Amino acid sequence: MHQIIKEHFPHITDHQLEQFSKLGDLYKEWNAQINVISRKDIDQLYTRHVLHSLGIVTVLRFRESAPNKSGGTRVLDVGTGGGFPGIPLAIMFPKTSFHLIDAIGKKIKVVDAVVEALGLENVTTEHGRAEKVKGRFDFVVSRAVTNMPDFVNWVKNKVRKDSFHNLKNGILYLKGGDLTEELAAFPKATIYELQDVFEDPFFETKKVVHLPL
Repeated sequence: MHQIIKEHFPHITDHQLEQFSKLGDLYKEWNAQINVISRKDIDQLYTRHVLHSLGIVTVLRFRESAPNKSGGTRVLDVGTGGGFPGIPLAIMFPKTSFHLIDAIGKKIKVVDAVVEALGLENVTTEHGRAEKVKGRFDFVVSRAVTNMPDFVNWVKNKVRKDSFHNLKNGILYLKGGDLTEELAAFPKATIYELQDVFEDPFFETKKVVHLPL
């Protein structure tokens, strides 16, 4: 199943493909102990979790280094759960720093174990709430942890001012369904339809929302 990643992202290295290939067994093993992925979804891990997370890559590729700035891109993953979208993105962008946070400690335990098993040196984790996170980031990513107005309140002070990507610094949010009402207060939001990129029926209503902050 991990070959689906190679199909959509043919430029990944053998090392990255190997890391992606390990995810299936790692999550099956951990999910048996701590339920971080719904039972019906675990068999669809690569489509519904890994590829879905990588939908963000189809909108923006994180740059390795920032001009006139120490260190490269910094990304905060809020409500990461079992490590999505943070872990697939960290595999895809080994020179980008990812900070994964979740309010549920046992989920962070699973994330830590997966990060260690994959040898991901660009990931840090935190058990806590988004509002309490220290530091500033270029982008905040998440998968539908709450509605956009609440999410913006959580993270509005966490974003660096100066942008050096094709998109302005802010939120990259994986959401589904009709977002007209939810995004009414955010005229600067841009919606990218994942069904335009991935052919699986799962993606018919799935989107990436970019909101500059």
